[in-house]
Amino acid sequence: MKKVAIDDVESNAAGNDGDRRKLSEPLGTTGVALNHYRLPPGERLPGGLHAHADQEEVFVVVEGEATFETYAPRSGDSANDVSSGEGGEVTVGAGEAIRFAPGEFQSGGNESDDELVVLALGAPRDSEDVRIPVDCPECAHDGVRLETGDAVPAFVCPNCGAERVPQGCPECGRELRVTIGETGTVVVCSDCGAAFEKPPLAE
Repeated sequence: MKKVAIDDVESNAAGNDGDRRKLSEPLGTTGVALNHYRLPPGERLPGGLHAHADQEEVFVVVEGEATFETYAPRSGDSANDVSSGEGGEVTVGAGEAIRFAPGEFQSGGNESDDELVVLALGAPRDSEDVRIPVDCPECAHDGVRLETGDAVPAFVCPNCGAERVPQGCPECGRELRVTIGETGTVVVCSDCGAAFEKPPLAE
């Protein structure tokens, strides 16, 4: 048995003003990843729209209200085509929880006027297959794998193996995230709001 006080765990930044505390190591968990987030209004959970092909995720809202953007493409559909498939927004309030199965795209954040406190659980603990709803530029496979093991993150196609390095916002250099637009997935700057149909890639 291990017990920790959440406030005693080292804080990591989540967005510009958010707080993330990774609890898996202090608790010595082997089968589940556990993170505690405290997000002020307007902040988002890390990452844009993504899915874990090898992990299910559960979010438990302790305080406030979380808004999740969701998307589950139908088999054979392009990841960029959101006109088919199922998705939208779902609000999860204090005392509620939401589960995302492996392969379900989601992105969460605090769109309310109050602080959000949420526990994020993932099982199995180590997810090594994170997918982004962006089609491969080489073979048009629906969803590339995000690999972060090297110093520079890369998009790798699970179908043809093509590898591309995403870049920051061409307008301001800040982080980009994938979200759902009116006619498909779009890439949006988390700082200046610039939007792109496809992720800008390094040459």
